[in-house]
Amino acid sequence: MDTRPDWSRWMPITKKEVEQRDWDELDVILISGDAYVDHPAFGTAVIGRILESEGLRVAIVAQPNWQDDLRDFKKFGTPRLFFGVTSGCMDSMVNHYTAGKRKRSTDAYTPGGKSGFRPDYSSKVYTQILKTLYPDVPVLLGGIEASLRRVTHYDYWDDKLFPNILSMSGADMLVYGMGELPLGEIIRLMQKGVPFSSLDTIPQTAILRPKESPVPKNKQWKDLHLSSHEKCLKDKRAFAANFKHIEQESNKVHANRLVQECGDENLIVNPPYPPMSEKQIDQSFDLPYTRQPHPKYHKRGSIPAYEMIRFSVNMHRGCFGGCSFCTISAHQGKFIASRSEDSILKEVEQVTQMPDFKGYISDLGGPSANMYRMKGKVQSICDRCVAPSCIHPVICSNLDTSHKAMTDLYRKVDEHPKVKKAFVGSGIRYDLLVDSYNKNNDGSLDEYMEQVVSRHVCGRLKVAPEHTSDATLKIMRKPSFKHFHEFKKKYERLNKKHGLNQPLIPYFISSHPGSTEEEMANLAAETKDMGFRLEQVQDFTPTPMTVATVIYYSGIHPYTLRPVYAAISKQEKKKQHMFFFWYKRENHKQIRHELMKMGREDLIEKLIGDKKRLAKRDHLVRRAKKKKKPFRKS
Repeated sequence: MDTRPDWSRWMPITKKEVEQRDWDELDVILISGDAYVDHPAFGTAVIGRILESEGLRVAIVAQPNWQDDLRDFKKFGTPRLFFGVTSGCMDSMVNHYTAGKRKRSTDAYTPGGKSGFRPDYSSKVYTQILKTLYPDVPVLLGGIEASLRRVTHYDYWDDKLFPNILSMSGADMLVYGMGELPLGEIIRLMQKGVPFSSLDTIPQTAILRPKESPVPKNKQWKDLHLSSHEKCLKDKRAFAANFKHIEQESNKVHANRLVQECGDENLIVNPPYPPMSEKQIDQSFDLPYTRQPHPKYHKRGSIPAYEMIRFSVNMHRGCFGGCSFCTISAHQGKFIASRSEDSILKEVEQVTQMPDFKGYISDLGGPSANMYRMKGKVQSICDRCVAPSCIHPVICSNLDTSHKAMTDLYRKVDEHPKVKKAFVGSGIRYDLLVDSYNKNNDGSLDEYMEQVVSRHVCGRLKVAPEHTSDATLKIMRKPSFKHFHEFKKKYERLNKKHGLNQPLIPYFISSHPGSTEEEMANLAAETKDMGFRLEQVQDFTPTPMTVATVIYYSGIHPYTLRPVYAAISKQEKKKQHMFFFWYKRENHKQIRHELMKMGREDLIEKLIGDKKRLAKRDHLVRRAKKKKKPFRKS
């Protein structure tokens, strides 16, 4: 029996596969910084399948070598329509470097988890190579790196402002956000013979045009002019003020077109499409994915990012949380686009048919797991809204926060005969599940939480309060920590009711703009008092297109234009991060020193032990030094 995979089920990534299809020309060639995984969680696969569904011949150049004779960029020749370029599922700099700017030794989107298979600033590097080899062929940028760098932005790794990525790379057009709708329109117009250079009024795209040329006409759009890139370079306040407009227009149903001067050109960012309808998002997820990496990678090892999601099901897109440090709404939008039950259950069935499925679905979720089917009660109110968050500083009275649709869907998945357990592995917004914050009174919150606790927690439940300081949480656009206390009690009560021992694992961030060293010390003391030894923690990493990054660079909040403190130096950031690990003995001396310096001796005993014991230890250390003998801990 022949058990070899049928390679024709995947889109081609080698010249041989193209020849086996008897194609003498390709319509579109996609260049990606990720290995090719044919799964709806991987953007290159989604875009490729969308193009394929339009009848186009598509090939993928996955992780091309940019340091040799560039044969990977040449192997398929010239496409009929355009090259599509993406860095992959992550910004290449986030993929490559830690918050401390140390080079990572692994890459989750590469076979074997090996690093070194994509360049820094991948989208720019790939595009510049293509423009050298094929100067007359259009290059269309997409994916999260391009999306978040579509205007003047701060780059943490080079520590300076960069212009929009079109100016940096030389690409002809950029699709921002989720690309199905704008890409479909681009293809339909090009198939009708419209030249690429004339595609200047497609929603959710960005283009460059000479300053002396008029902005393309569209009677439905109004133009909003941002401060120029050159002004932003000179004036941090102007850069900060730009961001308020950028964020608001990214999240409006009826947005304005943005125009920003950059050198001798105008950057023109067309308004986004409305959120995808249920039918539209179903069409994207129902395409014929194999749900597996390309067979070419079998001998190179597994792809870690794929292993994490191979048995997962994404139920929706978007997030209305609007957290200051998060890029989800900047890329996917704040409005929730939910799949139909039929589409989700169809994918569950596909997962159960996978040969190595053992009965466990790793995640039924989305960007925030418990936002499925949530939307405005009166759409006309949402149409006029400019708020970046629907749940901060309070939950919008027009937001339907019922969890009933999710609970019903979880139960239907549970009923599948081949599903032993379906876990909710995505982050849950705990603030939507406590009565003190979410005033929903339809009974669905308790019903949902009981369903999750009793059936869908994989050992531990991870939630993200992020901080304990109300002042910092306000800047983060997160609720007061008092609501987390309420959630913890509710969660523990339900665990006890069902005889379960499922620890609660909270996520926290250090050095977020607004957070001081003293607030981090308070965070450590309060979470210790709650019984936590923190492990899911991270240092704030400035990424393009977030409020927090604008504050980090400019020192100014883009909505108030008032100064906000941010820990910038390595020493400041290291001190804040240290308080997460109060339980490590090697940190005790420095923690004690910092607490005494800030006049918070009251926290010494709370964090690192009894005052008398510490005083005795210090006395013994000093005595040993006087005698020039090493101090030995008893």
